[in-house]
Amino acid sequence: MTDHLDGRNQSLKNVTLIKTWGHESYVTFCQLERGAAFTCSADHTIRKWDVLTGQCLAIYRGHTSIVNRILVADNHLFSGSYDRTARCWSVDKGQMLQEFQGHHNCVLTLAYCAPEDLRGGPSQQDKGVARGLLVTGSTDGTAKVWQVASGCCHQTLRGHTGAVLCLALDTHCHMAFTGSTDGTVRAWDILTGGQLRVFREHQGSVICLELVNRHVYSGSADRTVKCWLADTGECVHVFKAHRHSVSALKYHAGTLFTGSGDARARAFNAQSGALQRVFRGHDFIINCIQVHEQVLYTASHDGSLRLWDVRGLPKAGCSRRFHNRVGCAEEVLQPVLP
Repeated sequence: MTDHLDGRNQSLKNVTLIKTWGHESYVTFCQLERGAAFTCSADHTIRKWDVLTGQCLAIYRGHTSIVNRILVADNHLFSGSYDRTARCWSVDKGQMLQEFQGHHNCVLTLAYCAPEDLRGGPSQQDKGVARGLLVTGSTDGTAKVWQVASGCCHQTLRGHTGAVLCLALDTHCHMAFTGSTDGTVRAWDILTGGQLRVFREHQGSVICLELVNRHVYSGSADRTVKCWLADTGECVHVFKAHRHSVSALKYHAGTLFTGSGDARARAFNAQSGALQRVFRGHDFIINCIQVHEQVLYTASHDGSLRLWDVRGLPKAGCSRRFHNRVGCAEEVLQPVLP
């Protein structure tokens, strides 16, 4: 079934030529926000793109090593890096507003809790959370909760026996879910720092997490995605078909999109687990996937950001590609959209 789906997605239509300035090394993550695509890279920078033209609109410089993750929220850009820091930037001005220091190794993942989501919590009167909380995960085996306003560490979440590779927040319940190289997913109270429960069934590192409707989806080096009940830790579904580690996840309108070390993205019916489509075109591992207005965005270790039309599953072609090399003019295969 997989081979049949793979073959069906090799047809690409109509050629469009666009020019784009880009990253000087591979892309590690991307996020879509207000008609722009934000990407971060091993070249130590973050870039903002016009998704219609592929033009680079802004470059954020300051990190001294690979930028692993970015997050855009409340007109702020948050980033985490191999330089052991997380940073907060002004999206519009490009200025660094805050630096979060305290991890003993690289910062791999980020999540943000807005001030309005902290209402009702025991620290709601604390002026330190007036601009929200940033949660970071690190290869030092901990996650940290930071006060955005002051840059101070609010809580340190300890319990994993390996690097924290991913995390997801249930902001209304003040909970964080973290995934680790120790093969577990753990649930935490971000206000008190207490560990609530442990999810144990994966046979490899937990690389990515997605939290939807009280269900936690975890992608692993064991080549599976597992779906858990957030409140109990019970595993209720397993998604297979990957030929390598599952490196990225995104849930959208009843479809679970996955990225893998086999350089392919896949679409599954989230309820039945049926494989609906395989997206081929990248040369290396897919680091990040996003979905916006029926377009799937995939960022890869091959240095490119690809756009796929996902209307009317199960057919697709690569809609547009932003390459990583500076000054590179790329010929891009793009279906004509009405």
